[in-house]
Amino acid sequence: MTTTLVYTHAACLEHRPGPGHPESPERLETVLSALRSPSFAALEWRDAPMGTLEQLELIHDRDFIDQVAEIAPQRGYVPLDGGDTVMSPGSWEAVMRCVGAACASVDAVMNGDARNAFCATRPCGHHAEPARAMGFCIFNQAAIAAAYAYDVHKLERVAVVDFDVHHGNGTQAAFYNRPELLYASSHQSPLYPGTGRASETGVSHNIVNVPLPPGCDSGLFRSRIEADMLPAIRAFDPELIIISAGFDAHRLDPLAGLNLEDDDFQWITLELMRIAESTCRGRIVSILEGGYSLEGLATGTAAHVRALMG
Repeated sequence: MTTTLVYTHAACLEHRPGPGHPESPERLETVLSALRSPSFAALEWRDAPMGTLEQLELIHDRDFIDQVAEIAPQRGYVPLDGGDTVMSPGSWEAVMRCVGAACASVDAVMNGDARNAFCATRPCGHHAEPARAMGFCIFNQAAIAAAYAYDVHKLERVAVVDFDVHHGNGTQAAFYNRPELLYASSHQSPLYPGTGRASETGVSHNIVNVPLPPGCDSGLFRSRIEADMLPAIRAFDPELIIISAGFDAHRLDPLAGLNLEDDDFQWITLELMRIAESTCRGRIVSILEGGYSLEGLATGTAAHVRALMG
């Protein structure tokens, strides 16, 4: 069995929200360059398929899906939420490849093709709510992957764990009243989008928020994760773990103020792998979210994927 699959597609480079936008194609180019170095030769690469409308409807309202499809431009730019989330002519295929990669990764790990998978795709997704695009995110591929695992593979408990520096308000909104889906997030607070208080716990304590103060370093991050997040994930006993893998908590990131190192991303990945070994035969799907220092994104992603490879 392959240890780690990587799903990606050249179409994900064609989402171009405009000059100077932080969510640039260079982000993915940097990640792909890092993962194609000789030390990652054991990775198995697969093209991300196109997602389907049925997969989108597992999380998103059909009216919202139709609206996004209708306004996707043939030329120029179309903003979805002011200036943050912008579609270009390549955006529709890019985001549908994101959704396809996420669901194909679930199929692969559930069918035993690999122990885990990493989706090297963009744009990111965890801010997208069921009926709203926001925060650079059009559709929420991590939430879709969890709902897909529940609906198609008939799992009873699926966890999404999010260590992006920003709270994944979209995933929380989609899961809040669904006790079969756990959302656990560590994030800087206060920071965009302003959600993610520890008191936001969901319909059955299936939402676990770990807000971190600006300047948080490795020691505080690890102690909070060990005390507040990992026990909740273990208690939930997931049959699959999906990671929203953002690397903007890195100390080099220009859009936030946490001070994590590459070793911290490796550490939390290994901790989640230990839980997965005991609850779900090691099954993990990881999906790229944010990260806006190209250096921090490259080295953080490499540390994360290196851990997944074992």
